[in-house]
Amino acid sequence: MAPGAIETPNVAEPFNSRDGLALEATSDAIDSVNVLKAALKVKNGTATQAEKDIYEASQFDAEKDKTQFRQYEEACDRVKNFYREQHEKQTVAYNLKARNGFHAKTRAEMTIWEAMEKLNTLIDESDPDTSLSQIEHLLQSAEAIRRDGKPRWMQLTGLIHDLGKLLFFFDAQGQWDVVGDTFPVGCAFDRRIIYPDTFAGNPDSTNEIYSTEYGIYTPGCGLDNVMLSWGHDEYLYHIMKEQSTIPDEGLAMIRYHSFYPWHNQGAYRWMMNAKDERMLEAVKAFNPYDLYSKSDEVPRVEDLKEYYKDIVEEFIGWDKKIKW
Repeated sequence: MAPGAIETPNVAEPFNSRDGLALEATSDAIDSVNVLKAALKVKNGTATQAEKDIYEASQFDAEKDKTQFRQYEEACDRVKNFYREQHEKQTVAYNLKARNGFHAKTRAEMTIWEAMEKLNTLIDESDPDTSLSQIEHLLQSAEAIRRDGKPRWMQLTGLIHDLGKLLFFFDAQGQWDVVGDTFPVGCAFDRRIIYPDTFAGNPDSTNEIYSTEYGIYTPGCGLDNVMLSWGHDEYLYHIMKEQSTIPDEGLAMIRYHSFYPWHNQGAYRWMMNAKDERMLEAVKAFNPYDLYSKSDEVPRVEDLKEYYKDIVEEFIGWDKKIKW
């Protein structure tokens, strides 16, 4: 299906079905806002060095005109509706409930490739910026990392980084607890989170503990000890942490690449320990491959499957049934 022929759902429509097209439309709009925010800052000369690094560090996308993706104003209108709901509902109580539910049962048992095929059938031909299948997009990200000569575990991270979206079809309450920029819960919501005023409807914003700067945490506690808003990144991170040998840097790329207030805006640095300083650099290195690889050439799945089979075998196991 050509991109222009795809109907774009309203991200604010009632959640009454597991509509993968609607989820991916929201996810793409969120990405486009983050891309264009960075582009506008660089163009206007107001970007910090960290923001420039995230936007320009990768070799593979150095010549691309990121402004060819959707326009910022259009994306903002749709995305703000999404974030209003997310910011009102991502509470400490919900996050504790979601994590308890995650640990309480296994939703499915699939190999990595089976999970990719499952995602393909649920969210196929749903990306307005590309006519690629989900497997092709995952391979596209991995191939961009491979072309830049990055290590095999990082190529694997690119290959699987979106597999957590399967959560949408298991236990999600809507789109708001699957996609979107992430942030800590249990302490004050930093003004550097996108659309900070939309937290006004979150009951934690007036809680006598959760509304304080440090909340339930202490300075230097380390991000391993922090609850980030529940979604597909947290979901996949906890699965891979327990069922793979992906190094800490790869796990950080999975968990934190949507944590824009931290890696792009410099928020929540008071939480960090020495490990987090290293992980921050890893996340910055990964982020361009997540945002900008969709305009690359279309990969041939049949040509690449054997190559990635070896990498999956090395760090996870090709035939291993992952508990999802």
